[in-house]
Amino acid sequence: MNKPLDYIFPNPPADLDPTRLDPAAVPEHVAVIMDGNGRWAKERGKNRLFGHKAGIDAVREIIRCASDVGVRYLTIYSFSSENWKRPQEEVIGLMNLFATTMLAEVDGLHEEHVRVMTIGRTDELPKKTRDAFAKAWEKTKDNDGMTLVVAVNYGGRVEMLDAMRSLMDEAHAAVRAGRAPEELTEESFARHLYTADIPDPDLLIRTSGEMRVSNFLLWQIAYSEFVCTDVLWPDFDRYELLRALLEFQGRDRRFGAVK
Repeated sequence: MNKPLDYIFPNPPADLDPTRLDPAAVPEHVAVIMDGNGRWAKERGKNRLFGHKAGIDAVREIIRCASDVGVRYLTIYSFSSENWKRPQEEVIGLMNLFATTMLAEVDGLHEEHVRVMTIGRTDELPKKTRDAFAKAWEKTKDNDGMTLVVAVNYGGRVEMLDAMRSLMDEAHAAVRAGRAPEELTEESFARHLYTADIPDPDLLIRTSGEMRVSNFLLWQIAYSEFVCTDVLWPDFDRYELLRALLEFQGRDRRFGAVK
């Protein structure tokens, strides 16, 4: 973090003291299940796509704030492999929103030294959306700031199936070449996940009061700290992120050990 806390959090609520945040103990990787866009829109008499568009503003603010406080990896759950079951109008609208937003934001992200990457079966996305994410990766891949990981057409179970298929292909290739297959370990399996080069999340945030993981990073969140909030995603701002970070810093992480 190279910006002072009073710059990052200029107008905190009376019950929130940004100086309590320890810059040395900010989680390296924060993952977010962004939930509540539809309910936020319904409360205002609007359709779900209106809520998704409002949610983009929250995404923009959280990216900037997370980067400013020193988070190295921010993973956002944008579209699950099950979300194709939603009404076609909403799905098409989301895919167009992803494409237009990514193209509109990539220059600004690049200026902030943010690296943009995706996880999931992106080859199944519409070409316009796929190309937008590819352009963002190409432009930002050499950046050395925070890595923004967009989980799109992502499912934790599918990821593990894909990893196992990759492992099996590698083992068959080794046998055909007269070599012994690599031993199956947690480490060798993890190297075949979409997140092979990304540390596991330290903190998982879920908005809108729901208490489930929704097939998100099932392998990677084994020892993540969870923070769930009733705040709907479009209302999740830098101060809500600060609350989550402070709660995280108050946890005693034992990773199965006794202290």
